[in-house]
Amino acid sequence: MKLIRSIYIFCGIAMSVHGRTSELPEERELTTNCSNMSLRKVPTDLTPTTTTLDLSYNLLFQLQHSDFHSFSKLKILILCHNRIQELDIKTFEFNKELQYLDVSYNRLKTVTWYSLAGLRQLDLSFNDFDSMPISEETGNMSHLEILGLSAAKIRKSDFQKIAHLHLNTVFLGLRTLSHYEEGSLPILNTTKLHIVLPINTNFWVLLRDGIKTSKILEMTNLDGKSQFESHETQQNLILENAKTSILLLNKVDLLWDDLLLILQFVWHTSVEYFQIQHVIFGGKVYLDHNSFDYSNTIMRTINLEHVHFRVFNIPQERVYLLFTKMAIDNLTILDAQMPHILFPSYPTRFQYLNFASNIFTDDVFRKPVQLPHLKTLILKDNKLETLSLVSCFVRNTSLEHLDLSQNLLQYENDEKCLWPETLITMNLSFNKLADSVFRCLPRNIQMLDLNNNNIHTVPKEIIHLTSLQELNLAFNFLTDLPGCSHFRRLSVLNIEMNLILSPSVDFFQSCQQVKTLNAGGNPFRCTCELRDFIQLEKYSEGMMAGWSDSYICEYPLDLKGTQLKDIHLSELSCNIALLIVIIVVIMLVLGMAVALCCLRFDLPWYLRMLGQWARTWYRVRKTTQGQLKRNIQFHVFISYCEHDSAWVKHELIPNLEKEDVLICFHEGNSDPGKSITEDIINCMEKSSKSIFVLSPNFIQSEWYHYELYFGHHNLFHEGSDDIILILLEPIPLYCIPTRYPTLKALMEKKAYLEWPKDRRKCCLFWANLRAAIHVNLLETREVCELQTFTELNEESRGSAISLIKTDCL
Repeated sequence: MKLIRSIYIFCGIAMSVHGRTSELPEERELTTNCSNMSLRKVPTDLTPTTTTLDLSYNLLFQLQHSDFHSFSKLKILILCHNRIQELDIKTFEFNKELQYLDVSYNRLKTVTWYSLAGLRQLDLSFNDFDSMPISEETGNMSHLEILGLSAAKIRKSDFQKIAHLHLNTVFLGLRTLSHYEEGSLPILNTTKLHIVLPINTNFWVLLRDGIKTSKILEMTNLDGKSQFESHETQQNLILENAKTSILLLNKVDLLWDDLLLILQFVWHTSVEYFQIQHVIFGGKVYLDHNSFDYSNTIMRTINLEHVHFRVFNIPQERVYLLFTKMAIDNLTILDAQMPHILFPSYPTRFQYLNFASNIFTDDVFRKPVQLPHLKTLILKDNKLETLSLVSCFVRNTSLEHLDLSQNLLQYENDEKCLWPETLITMNLSFNKLADSVFRCLPRNIQMLDLNNNNIHTVPKEIIHLTSLQELNLAFNFLTDLPGCSHFRRLSVLNIEMNLILSPSVDFFQSCQQVKTLNAGGNPFRCTCELRDFIQLEKYSEGMMAGWSDSYICEYPLDLKGTQLKDIHLSELSCNIALLIVIIVVIMLVLGMAVALCCLRFDLPWYLRMLGQWARTWYRVRKTTQGQLKRNIQFHVFISYCEHDSAWVKHELIPNLEKEDVLICFHEGNSDPGKSITEDIINCMEKSSKSIFVLSPNFIQSEWYHYELYFGHHNLFHEGSDDIILILLEPIPLYCIPTRYPTLKALMEKKAYLEWPKDRRKCCLFWANLRAAIHVNLLETREVCELQTFTELNEESRGSAISLIKTDCL
């Protein structure tokens, strides 16, 4: 049946691409879908290279021999759900690669056979045949694996023609069944037999023969009021000839007592796996479990799924104990709306119990049971409320797998949980469990599912689940990733769809063993706190499940909707300590660079000279015209000692003369009858500026000429801008004698020019000196020339330059 189902699924896929042609590049096959297009004839404009052609759900009533001649590559042809009445297999004689032919759900009454050697699957079910459409040519199809048939009458002679074929599946889709010759089905040589019965058909004889036919027997549409006659007399015969180990019954509508008879009948056959799906019960229950013969069986599994009752007053002991007293390994009663289940007082051999999709309440666990061999218990989708009661119920079992999902479970801190040591898998999803559930978990649990609960945090005060390997906390209210201090072996963690903004550092430090992390769908805050989490994917080689579509920024608003993989948070911007270290290092490097510059290039000297130049330029701009028009004859007066005369004559004077500066200095122009001090004072009063070339020798031998003059005329305060100090050598303030307070004051409060020892600095020195002596040279020169001309007439002097010679001795 699996192969038939796979074909039906393919048909569904084909119909989903209605009216289109698609190519499968991997197999280089071409599918043409013309289903459900109200076609009355096979289209003539189809692609000849088509490998799959779907013409289902149309209005075809006759096939022409020329319809499929051009499809030499055709492998699959679907003609189901049409109105075809006659079928000539020779129509497909040119389709040598045809493997699957579906002509089910038509109105076929006759088939003209032709041997198609390559045909593997042929479906003629749900047609209007009176007898089985089988001939000698059918038996020649040696590659046939799946055969679908239909007929109103089934006889042994029909199946004799194909008895030698080793078929995988025989499917009998019957619209009507007026006659069945007993013993016909066992003639078939097939692994699986699926019979779809018409309504109100006596199924007993078909069931009895079907069990003797194939390993897998599936029967659909069991109903009616037929009776099973003298089953006790045929019991031994059935046991000897039975082949079926898997029995599947679908769409069963019977009285409870009829179902009980079926169970009793199957119990003594070769059936090991018995499944009944989509069951409807009706009528009163007359028989009970006490009349059931539980002996002499090899039954291992019973599945009862999707059960509905026409009556609601059902004696629980008769129904529930019938199943729980069976000596089988696996019992499933699913979607039966059962409110309760009863177990016998003695130990049972159940290893697997599935009571999912019922309406069990906590009353199920009030009475202790004995299930020492139980390994799997599924109570999914019930009305259970107390987790601790479940733990007490299974404490004396060998339980390994427990499914309590989709209930109403809660846990209070004061309740005691007594889980078996063997329990390794638990599904507690879709309940009302809070953080306290971590105090009611088995110690040896390995896989735990807690998704869709009310968990806000993983408490630190919990038992150490040292064996836990997989933890699912999706769809809760977590605000942070749980640490692994209690889950040392955790390798798979699912915390998607929570309220996690920024994972804490504890997770990265304690969860070193985690290999798979699913954290998508959280409202991530994309700040520096998230940097380690983003880096985790880059260095973990696929650790983050669902990356990167489900990992989206929620905050800040300017990054909302941005995927985490597109967020770049640098180490420098996020690591404060590193940022401080880098700033300190940069400052140290800059400081060292500045210090090096100071040592190598004498940077402080340049700064001082630039400052001096700026202040001097500012003072010069404020000089008034009245200061320029006083009684002056020279631009500058130079005072120096003999020890410094070489520098003055070879450096200072040549540079000043380049600027056409009129100089007054003391070499041979002293006035007879006047003291040196009077001559010096006279020169100072005739000059616009006074330059003092300072050195230790000058201070010790010459400055006394000026100290009394400065103090008497108060020039230190009124005319200090006219005084220019040039420092040839460093003079510490403590080396200046105390008798020269004016010089000390000038050195402390007035900037002076330093003569640089490095010749490369001289340009700045001369620029500062020119700025210091800068006046309106034109006006000064006119005044000087006029006064000089007058003095020459009056005193008959021959030189315009007064030289005042001073001696350094």
